[in-house]
Amino acid sequence: MAPTRKYPSGYLKRQRKRKIEQLTQSQKGAIDRFFLKEKEPQSSVDDLITEQQDDNEQLANDLGNDEIDDDLDEKDNHEDAPIVSGQPSEFNPSNIYDPQIWDSLDPKWIDFLAEKGPGRDLSIEKGPKDQFNRRFNAAFYTQYLSNGEKHDRDWLVYSNDVDKVFCFCCKLFKKGPLKGQLANDGYIDWTYLNVRLKEHENSFDHISNMTTWIDLRLRLQKNETIDKVVQDQIKKEKEHWRELLRRLISIVKYLAKYTLAFRGNNDKLYQENNGNFMGLVQMMAESDPLIKNHLQRFQNNEIRYHYLSHTIQNELILLISCEIKAAIIQKVKEAKYFAVILDCTPDFSHQEQMTLIIRCVDMNSTPVKVEEYFLQYLIVNNTSREGLFEELQNVLKVLNLDIDDVRGQGYDNGSNMKGRHQGVQKRLLDINPRAMYTPCGCHSLNLTLCDMANSCGKAKDFFGTVQRIYSLFANSTKRWLILKENIKGLTLKSLSTTRWESRVASVKAIQSQPLQIKKALLQLAESDNDLVTRSAAKSLATYDIGNFEFLLGMTIWYDILADVNEVSKDLQSKDMLIDVAIEQVQGLIAYFEKYRETGFAEAMINAKKLAIEMEIDPVFPEKRQVRRKRHFDENEGESSQPTEQSAEESFRVHYFLYIIDQAIGSLKRRFEEYQAYDDIFGFLFTSERLNSMDNNKLKDSCDRLQNFLKKDELFDVDGDALLVELKLLRERLPKEIKTSIDILNYLKRMRCFPTASVAYRILLTIPITIASA
Repeated sequence: MAPTRKYPSGYLKRQRKRKIEQLTQSQKGAIDRFFLKEKEPQSSVDDLITEQQDDNEQLANDLGNDEIDDDLDEKDNHEDAPIVSGQPSEFNPSNIYDPQIWDSLDPKWIDFLAEKGPGRDLSIEKGPKDQFNRRFNAAFYTQYLSNGEKHDRDWLVYSNDVDKVFCFCCKLFKKGPLKGQLANDGYIDWTYLNVRLKEHENSFDHISNMTTWIDLRLRLQKNETIDKVVQDQIKKEKEHWRELLRRLISIVKYLAKYTLAFRGNNDKLYQENNGNFMGLVQMMAESDPLIKNHLQRFQNNEIRYHYLSHTIQNELILLISCEIKAAIIQKVKEAKYFAVILDCTPDFSHQEQMTLIIRCVDMNSTPVKVEEYFLQYLIVNNTSREGLFEELQNVLKVLNLDIDDVRGQGYDNGSNMKGRHQGVQKRLLDINPRAMYTPCGCHSLNLTLCDMANSCGKAKDFFGTVQRIYSLFANSTKRWLILKENIKGLTLKSLSTTRWESRVASVKAIQSQPLQIKKALLQLAESDNDLVTRSAAKSLATYDIGNFEFLLGMTIWYDILADVNEVSKDLQSKDMLIDVAIEQVQGLIAYFEKYRETGFAEAMINAKKLAIEMEIDPVFPEKRQVRRKRHFDENEGESSQPTEQSAEESFRVHYFLYIIDQAIGSLKRRFEEYQAYDDIFGFLFTSERLNSMDNNKLKDSCDRLQNFLKKDELFDVDGDALLVELKLLRERLPKEIKTSIDILNYLKRMRCFPTASVAYRILLTIPITIASA
């Protein structure tokens, strides 16, 4: 007699093997994730896992396969079962809802599915077309009765993986073989699907299986099943893990909010240097019975998975970050218009990273807010113009954000980003001409200061002296202690070309305590063992900080830097508006123009006070030719007063006026884009400007804005509609409402000015600075 084959073909045997491996690999992680599917914490069901392992071992023996045992042994070495996989794989929780594996489920899994239902994916409305140009349609989920009523076929399941439909209850609860593909391998003939569904739902087997499913689901929900004790134990265990994960998530949120490190030298309980995460868990165990009980169970080897390891910490961080990111993307889509803010910097390993910030108007908040959201770091391997722009395009596609909705670009002043012909801003403008580019206001201010500092030799010498004073003390701990003994105020700070506030902090530390720093330099010149250091310290104390010209230059620079720093701080606000930024820059230009006329005399008075305090003659150092002229004048019997005035006048003209004129010119040149925004959006900046315009000027402004926000034949705002709404708005706008953000809040409350609301939303979306990045 010929031996009977357990499987008709090798293909079916391999398919059966793959299903078993799939169940084995996902048995622990998957069952926990199903509880997470409803955004609830995981559960531990070790008894079910053990039972499933026994079943798998028996199946493996039947197949003559040892791979499953190897996989189980490997999983036993893991400290924790993963909560979620970072990439799509067999660990995906949706595996349990795949009809292809339902024939292999044990009763515990069947109970779980019976209670939860088939898990139908409602996002799939249509499937792929077959050779007859027909496909699955979500309309098949609905049964139409003869009286016109509709009935949901909640038993019908569509599998997108195999492009087939199945009967949930018949495939899950059938006893023996059943006729028809709906209860077996799935039905795929879309031409006759409607007829086949009607035949199936009226069959005796389907009604019997449907009754079994509904009856079991009701008993599970009421906890009246035969294995009630087991179900109670499972639910109790589920609740334990849920409450545990709630506490662990709270710890993760706390550490992330305050940017604290999670881990230390190890991740073992009750050991030194095990990190903040473990430390907080141990602290909570002192007062929280659930945490205390959980740790005791793990230490007594009653449970294998404790969910405290670094793997779980990382996965919790990933889960929370994904939720936050999804919420941000949803807000951006609701706002519709947004701006992109980018800035590149190398990390510790010298890998170039680009920070992505999205700026938009949150209309759902009360009051309306301008928000700048950090989304992610982009690893940039190609830092060319093409590479940076391609990276921006790709990330917008991944985030499902439309590049045509970009209404603002914010970058630094690097040529790769701001280039007028090949830069990132030009490439984006070629695709979307409404994506207005704004150079970073703070960076432009910093470059203005650099222009001033590099404009003449004396300015360079001044900042060089400031840096040398800092470096002389900072290079040695002993020297730094000498400095600390003499100064009680601000600590010396190094200069930086990139940190916007570094220059004013460095100058202020010397300007506020020059006498103390001079004493520290003289003490260093007497006590240090290094001859070079002693000579440098004496030279700085005598010929630099002990020089009246240095004191005068320090006073001038402190006045300039302090005012620029105030404007820079204001511009760094994430809700800074373009009209406020224009007003700040114009005010700064006006300050320099006024300071040009009166600043030198005021600086002379303050510098002379410092000189008297430091016992320094308030006179300018004379050069060799000036001394020769003084000697000649004295021999001729003439007064030397005109020569001294000439040195002061030379300093005023060639130093003071030169750097102030450089500042005014640099500000006007670097902020010329602001004038363009004023020409286009200026009539919307304040209620005062809106009310001051006559109808003809208002119409011209509306038409200009319509043309500016135009792409092909599409307009963001209709000029005629905007004109009508603004005329009506001027009459109804309360007097206390003045700024653009206040006007938008009023428009939101009224809800009858849609075109004006769009115009103000775009205005407020324009970025001012990349400080967030």
